Amino acid sequence: MKDIQSQRDHRRINIQKVGVKDITYPVMVLDKAKKLQRTVANFNMFVNLPHRFKGTHMSRFIEILNQFHGEFDIKNLRLILEEMKTRLEAESAHLEIEFPYFVKQKISHANAIGIGEYQCKMQGLLEDKYELVLQISVPIAVPLPMQNGAGLPRSPGLWGNAVISIQYRNFIWIEDVIQMVEEVIGQNRSITEQQNSESSPPTDQFSAKSILSVEEITKALGRKFSGNKDISRFSVTVENLCEGFKTFAVLDGPQEQLSTG
Repeated sequence: MKDIQSQRDHRRINIQKVGVKDITYPVMVLDKAKKLQRTVANFNMFVNLPHRFKGTHMSRFIEILNQFHGEFDIKNLRLILEEMKTRLEAESAHLEIEFPYFVKQKISHANAIGIGEYQCKMQGLLEDKYELVLQISVPIAVPLPMQNGAGLPRSPGLWGNAVISIQYRNFIWIEDVIQMVEEVIGQNRSITEQQNSESSPPTDQFSAKSILSVEEITKALGRKFSGNKDISRFSVTVENLCEGFKTFAVLDGPQEQLSTG
């Protein structure tokens, strides 16, 4: 049978992205405590289509995915991209993997689950050089008052999210990034609580939300990541969930003044 997709196309029109998306696939990712963690990921895989080809074989994306049997680490991501680029005769290959990652937490009260869920994304690009961006979304919550007596569990008091995207020089565990973010949030919360305690101390979790600031948390996270020698580039986005809208702040780095200030 004639391979129509590989035939030359004389119209000289380049397509920037062609591929498959929203593939749900079981995977195993690196876990600092347990070595490997099983989870379910959503995949987007695409390449550019040079003008000389009429199309590409979409089934080859799935074949490549199956070839690696759902085991993904930093090394495998690059190998997958190399395979995509070679087998599909592409100039660039892109891979996006989004998955929930679970970390065991200390139980602070009886209604706590003891496991934190964090949405993670790995974005790989192989063109002339290889680039990898790791993105982690860390929930920001206000302290939850103790519940007395029976009844339904209280709301977890979600204030917002800190979304961290990093490119690193040396390998960094997902857990370590989460810990850095949560340390900064905890310190920022303690400082602002102390500053506001004399004038208008918060009496419940709803008024406590007002003591947190997207600007201050973003700056503090910027200082934290600017001072980390393993990170070459980063982007911080902090969002606060308000009634009917969101407030946010964004900072890209590193910035020298942040690491020293």
